[in-house]
Amino acid sequence: MLRNALSRLRGTPRPRAAEESRGGRVQLSLPPSMSASLGCDAVGVPARHGFRLMSHLPRTGCVFADADRWWWIVPAGSDLDLDWPEQVMYAPGADVPAVRPRLIHSPDSLTPYTPPIPLFLMVCQVAGVAPTWARSVVPAP
Repeated sequence: MLRNALSRLRGTPRPRAAEESRGGRVQLSLPPSMSASLGCDAVGVPARHGFRLMSHLPRTGCVFADADRWWWIVPAGSDLDLDWPEQVMYAPGADVPAVRPRLIHSPDSLTPYTPPIPLFLMVCQVAGVAPTWARSVVPAP
């Protein structure tokens, strides 16, 4: 899995990861075979943590990368009540500040998502911060 990701990152031809580039922002495009029924957001982490995260996650969905960041596709709204570490960028709609990101990992399944809670916990671990959740008030029935 990691060898495949590395070969894709190093410049093998790729499907177009971004249809448009607007002022340094790119809309990540999923492979046509993927079903994104939950919507898509992206979680960007510094590239130096990319391989470590990918090798320790129980399931990895679509991952895009450029020289600075690796972007994991998560279901829309995966930032709700999660305090992502400072060095993490959360991009609603998978509209990311990136330069020519490449699809470096595509899962075998038809869903493009990396589960957000394991990703959150692993990102906190590599960032050296304790995971924290925002307190939300849920009304009693």
